[in-house]
Amino acid sequence: MGPSVEPITLTRLALILIPVFVVVAIQWRWSLSSRTSVYGLARMVAQLLVVGYVLIFLFDSDQPLLVLTILVVMISIASWIALRPLKSRVKSLYPIAIGAISIGSLPVLVISTQLVIQVEPWFEPRYLIPLAGMIFSNAMNSVSIAAERFEAELDRDSTHIQARNTAMNAALIPLVNALFAVGIVSLPGMMTGQVLSGISPLIAARYQILVMCMLFSASGISAACYLYLLARQKTPSN
Repeated sequence: MGPSVEPITLTRLALILIPVFVVVAIQWRWSLSSRTSVYGLARMVAQLLVVGYVLIFLFDSDQPLLVLTILVVMISIASWIALRPLKSRVKSLYPIAIGAISIGSLPVLVISTQLVIQVEPWFEPRYLIPLAGMIFSNAMNSVSIAAERFEAELDRDSTHIQARNTAMNAALIPLVNALFAVGIVSLPGMMTGQVLSGISPLIAARYQILVMCMLFSASGISAACYLYLLARQKTPSN
């Protein structure tokens, strides 16, 4: 069976920048701000190049405290980024965001790695870090959508209950769409990577089911926790 994915040279990798530049050119031509896109792309490239070296170091390490520290840093950064749409209120809402993402993500990460995959040792970074990254990033996006929509609904004079329900529905839209599309419209990254690596599509499908369930649950719980905690903050009990 084929050993691994075909390596991509930097020269060939550069070719994917052609359609990227097309999108940036469209933004510029339509007088839209392309600065955020260009900055985001540059930051993405730099971060992934750096994280490649970091992961090599982590995968070779045998320090559970180091792995746990990385997880804390990932949650902290994800919580800050989740509140980016609310710019002026990031500091005041940050404790709520970090609490919501932690409550929604960490139990799901434990169930996935310790009970389903049964990672050995429990802190094996080759499993823990990539799966945590998927969980935290999706929870971050759901909290971000929920936070922005909640504030928008309040500005429209909706009640707290109405704003909460609308925000929760909005946060779940990308996740539910992904559930409908997976396997029909799209083959997600993990399944595609495993198939390209020579793993049986049936085994890859099981892992993808795990991934879709853990992303849906972690993201949904995180968004619900954020909205619950935020509503309690805005309507303190007598």
